[in-house]
Amino acid sequence: MRILFLAQRVPYPPNRGDKISSWRLLERMGRSHQVKCLAFAHDEADFQAAEELTAMGYPTRAVPHNATWQRLRSLPLLATQTPLTLGVFGSATMKTLVSDAVEQTDLIYAFSSSMGAFMLPYDHLARIMHFAELDSDKWRQYAETRSFPMSWIYRREHRTLFAFEQRLSRAVEQNVFVTPLEERIFRELIPAARATTLRNGVDLESFAPRPELSEPNHLVFTGVMDYFPNVDACRFFVTEVLPIIRLEVPDVRFSIVGSKPTDEVERLAREAGVTVTGFVDSTADWLARASVAVAPIRIARGIQNKVLEAMAMGLPVVSTTTACQGVEGQAGRDFIVADDAPAMARAVCDLLTDRDVAQNLGKRARRFVEDNYDWEQVFTPLEALLNQAQADHKSK
Repeated sequence: MRILFLAQRVPYPPNRGDKISSWRLLERMGRSHQVKCLAFAHDEADFQAAEELTAMGYPTRAVPHNATWQRLRSLPLLATQTPLTLGVFGSATMKTLVSDAVEQTDLIYAFSSSMGAFMLPYDHLARIMHFAELDSDKWRQYAETRSFPMSWIYRREHRTLFAFEQRLSRAVEQNVFVTPLEERIFRELIPAARATTLRNGVDLESFAPRPELSEPNHLVFTGVMDYFPNVDACRFFVTEVLPIIRLEVPDVRFSIVGSKPTDEVERLAREAGVTVTGFVDSTADWLARASVAVAPIRIARGIQNKVLEAMAMGLPVVSTTTACQGVEGQAGRDFIVADDAPAMARAVCDLLTDRDVAQNLGKRARRFVEDNYDWEQVFTPLEALLNQAQADHKSK
């Protein structure tokens, strides 16, 4: 089958959540099919990655994307019913490349709703929309945390993007989500559209336990640090949770590990014991040095790769309900759930001061991920998904 894969970012290297998933999809499809990739390049590294993918046998064209300029260009859309997201990721160059590519394509697979817009015109081809989760709901959650005028802008984006998601999801052969929860919510909101779940996985070799490297009283959070839910999570943890932990564990340290830290995140490093690393070659190396991983995410759903990766490393994880609701494990057995500052601080202190409990929790976490989130296992349904989408299209 000839597949055109559309991605919001060049899907390589797998060093952030969306790139991890998109790379794994591309690689798995490439085992049995001819796959061509069109994606946006957000920096020079993305252009180099596109060349690497092409050399590896995944022909990839990268289209430059200047986020600041695109946001400014999209502002006139506020006077319309078009979501700003489609303006930010609008591109005449991408449209042309897609138009040229579909002549030798059997199926289009779009990764994120913004890329789905580029495949909408081609109803003569089988199409799959990989939502992961509904982006429109993210904007609803953002609106609840901001004051006017941003709350108005975010509510508008939620409303207009949801209308687009409805139109897009009903036009394609299949809509893909990363957790059964996201699929269920989608079915309730858009009952006429098809939906299925294709879970994310973890690289069990790269994220393997290294207990000999663990440092006492060292907490870690991983994630791209210009992403608002991650910024909010770290601000909450440093300002509200960490001071409570210090009352019991004075020498506690907290490392914020991830690229593109905002100025607000950089300022958190002024607090005693807080480190902001910026880009690192290996988040696994930092996870190995930690004694507890925290995921104080209060916004967004889907599945948090950071939680699965920490569990795969055999680390005890303390998470909010929001961060772990996409993980099909059991709270108290595979991870600890705490949703307010005192509860999170108590859970972390208990794990720091009782290493037997912490180690046993980490061992159970590793076994759970091995049993449920190995990439080879979770992508087993992908081939049937592609074939069924093509068959459904032909039967129309």
